[in-house]
Amino acid sequence: MFDIKWIRDNPDQFDTGLARRGQEAQAERLIALDTERRDILTRAQDVQAERNKLSKEIGLAKREGRDASDIMEKVSQSKNLQAELEEQAKAKEAELENALMSLPNLPYADVPDGKDEDDNVEIRKWGDVPSFDFEVKEHFDIGEKLGQMDFETAAKLSGARFVLLSGALARMERALASYMLDLHTMQHGFTEVNPPALVKDAALYGTGQLPKFSEDLFRTEEGFWMIPTAEVPLTNIVAGEILSEDYLPRRYTAMTWCFRSEAGSAGKDTRGMIRQHQFSKVEMVCVTKPEESDAELERMTGCAEAVLQGLKLPYRVITLCTGDMGFSARRTYDIEVWLPGQDRYREISSCSTTGDFQARRMKARYRAEGEKKPQFVHTLNGSGLAVGRCLVAVLENYQQADGSVIVPEVLRPYMGGLEVIEPNK
Repeated sequence: MFDIKWIRDNPDQFDTGLARRGQEAQAERLIALDTERRDILTRAQDVQAERNKLSKEIGLAKREGRDASDIMEKVSQSKNLQAELEEQAKAKEAELENALMSLPNLPYADVPDGKDEDDNVEIRKWGDVPSFDFEVKEHFDIGEKLGQMDFETAAKLSGARFVLLSGALARMERALASYMLDLHTMQHGFTEVNPPALVKDAALYGTGQLPKFSEDLFRTEEGFWMIPTAEVPLTNIVAGEILSEDYLPRRYTAMTWCFRSEAGSAGKDTRGMIRQHQFSKVEMVCVTKPEESDAELERMTGCAEAVLQGLKLPYRVITLCTGDMGFSARRTYDIEVWLPGQDRYREISSCSTTGDFQARRMKARYRAEGEKKPQFVHTLNGSGLAVGRCLVAVLENYQQADGSVIVPEVLRPYMGGLEVIEPNK
């Protein structure tokens, strides 16, 4: 969310930023709403001041033995008018807040302009794309022939966009998550968290999924929301807090189930594990001081890359253009892993800095040493990594001609020393 005072002082800069995100100019409308709100509050204060004056007149009239009933009636009317004006101000404030809540974050000046993924900019590549002397298969063909990836039974249980893993593939998914968590906690300085998978409205408002993206979420009959990513509960750990400067940075990581309705994805990735309603993901969230957030984004991205490097999976890093960035982001790096079965790179992680955009929504602040007034923290989030997509990448990059799959060396300690996954007999 944005500071309306900053918008009043920088209307052209605000509208320019929105235009880069494909949004219409909003500064004039927002400033008008704020002006109305402040005018109403000023009238309410004037009414209060007039009533204070009338109250003194009542006291004087009574001391002089005069009839004060007319003045008392004016005071009563004044109270009603003030209450009415304050309600109008609250309504105008809610209208302004809802308008601000619906607008995406502004991109950094050096983020490339563009409409969609075709305008993203590649930064670097790592690893060599593997070559095969046999016809490569996609992960779902590999998994089904192993007899350990079952979409038909999952559909019987839950419908489309679910999978049932068993045997070595189920263990590999668990191994991948454990490997990622160990790497992030033991080498990258993250604190592991096991957060709730059901959250209240406020948590999703805080990170920006609500109010605009409710159709992408699952909601229970009791009013809880199933988390689309652990970013939501991890970031909201600091919601409403005023942190001390020496408490920062905070780095959290968690492996959770994530739930997404995949609204608008009809016809996309209809087979396999790339786009599902339920999937596991290891998430990273960082809370920093403003001057440290840019460096923290580079660090976080490096932590995600380290996972793929350990697995020896080729990938590339791209900067998302303004038209492809997420709602809350000011800058986003996507990491795309090579999938031989699709003969292209596919997203496996997005690492973003939101500046103080989420912090303002969550009212998350810190107090610098020696300062009285607290400042908003900066928040960052990134996948470290999407576990299911990582499994997909391992299957496709480590497949063999006979249908078996080599287990990456770093995963073998998590899989009881297993070196090759063979088809079920």
